[in-house]
Formats: sequence, structure tokens, C-alpha cells
Amino acid sequence: MPALETETPHPHHPNLDEYGTRTLVDVLIEDQRLAAEAVKRAAPAIAVAVDAAVPRLDAGGRLIYVGAGTSGRLGLLDSVELYPTFSWPPERAVAVIAGGMDALVRAVEGAEDDRNRGAEDLLAVNPTPDDVVILLAASGATPYTRGAVEAARNAGALTIGIGNNAQAPIALEADIGILLETGHEMISGSTRLKAGTAQKIALNTFSSAVMVRLNKVYGNLMVDLKPTNAKLKRRAVQLVVRATGASEARALEVLQECDFHVKVAIVAIGKSLTPAQARERLAAKNDSVRGALGD
Repeated sequence: MPALETETPHPHHPNLDEYGTRTLVDVLIEDQRLAAEAVKRAAPAIAVAVDAAVPRLDAGGRLIYVGAGTSGRLGLLDSVELYPTFSWPPERAVAVIAGGMDALVRAVEGAEDDRNRGAEDLLAVNPTPDDVVILLAASGATPYTRGAVEAARNAGALTIGIGNNAQAPIALEADIGILLETGHEMISGSTRLKAGTAQKIALNTFSSAVMVRLNKVYGNLMVDLKPTNAKLKRRAVQLVVRATGASEARALEVLQECDFHVKVAIVAIGKSLTPAQARERLAAKNDSVRGALGD
């Protein structure tokens, strides 16, 4: 690989440690803005990845995230947020991280350098052709992650490689490559900065777009959330009110009858159906609220 921009000193800020605090904060924030621009440039590739992933997930496949260090932690974060936001089953959002779960809270030295372990850890979750494996590496060359992409491809899974440097091997070796070219880090080599920010934005974008395509969203409302606490139950009531125009009292009443399933409550109110009838209508329309409210 050519010299990695993410690992080489920033040419414009060689004396960062001498900046006043306000200037230091300003330049760090301004540098983060470039992360969003890098993701924007990668939008065509992200769209391709979404369209390729949806049919496999619709067939019962899983999202499997693989990475080391910051990249691995970001993958895990995206995976665990899918259940409360979209009711995506936890067993269908799997995170594989170099060094195992211990690496979430402290660095596991050398774990990212073991290519064979990357393959072994990926194979341990039994990938199938319906699965979508997302592989993250700021350098694009992490041995652990490259071992995992090879194993995933051999298993027939769809592989999506996300790297932050031009010609990143992980992007070239995956079925679909997404390059987030964020350039020099403000603090040399600290890819938890804008390289990590760009990965977070890309993951948010990818997984959210996938969930929209899987009918987890109606309009711009997250109608498949899992109300696991009082705050989310209040949010569920507001979602039903916004979608139907019903009063809060009526929305709460129907939600209670529907076991707080927002989609079912919206269709029940919108089509004057019982919860059971609303569930049947949703099932006939591939769980699409828009489809169930039509006709």
C-alpha cells in the first residue's frame, strides 16, 4: 500500500500543542467536518451496498460487523442500536471484534494482527449466503479484518469493506468497497478522530437506509421501535398520534391493546380494524404501514 494518509502527520498543524485552548478546540471541530464530506463522496457506493444487502436481509440474513479497536467498537454500537430503534432481532445483528468483548473496554495488544483469528472468529458465527458482513478498518489493511473478509466471501456472504485510505485492501477485497478518504488526522495516527467519525456516519447511513427499505419506517417515523422503557412508550404514543391524527388517549388505548406495537396501532386506527385484523393486513403487505393503509 502507499503511505497511509490516516497515519501521517497533518501538514497544516505541526505545532498543535502550542495552540491556545479556543484555537485548539476550533481546529479539532473544523477537522471533524471533513468526515461528513468524505461520507458524502462515498454516497454512490453506500447506495449500492444498501440495495445489495436488502434482499439478503429480507430473506432472513443477518448483519455481521467486523473490526478491530475503534472500528470494532463502532460496529458493535451500530449493531446494538438496531433493536430499540427498529425492533431488529438482536440475534440478527452480530458484532465480531478483535480480542473479543474484553476489547470493548481496553486495548487487547496484538489482536488486530492475527489474520487467522479474524477468519476463525468470523466462521464461529456461522456465516451464510443470506448474511451481510460489514468489515471496518481505518487503515484498510488490518490483518484481522482481512482474514474475516476472506472467510466471509468463501461462505458466500455479501461483504462490504469500509476503509479510510485510497486503495484500501479491505475495500478492494470485499464485494462492495466503500472508501471514506478522510486524510491526515489532526493528531497523527489517531483514527478515533475523523476516520472514526466518518465510519460512524457511514454506518448510521447504511443501516438506517436498509431499515427504511425493510419497511421499518413510515414517512419519516420510526414505527417499528421497541418501547422498552417509559420514555419509549411515550414516544410510541406520539408516533401513533402523528401518523393517525388520533388523540393521545386514543393512541394509548389502542397501543395497549396492541402490546405497544406502533405499526399495528397505526393500521388499526387508520383502517378501523381490530389489532388482529391490523396484524393480518400488515402481514399481507410485507409489514409495510404504507401498503397496509392503502387500497
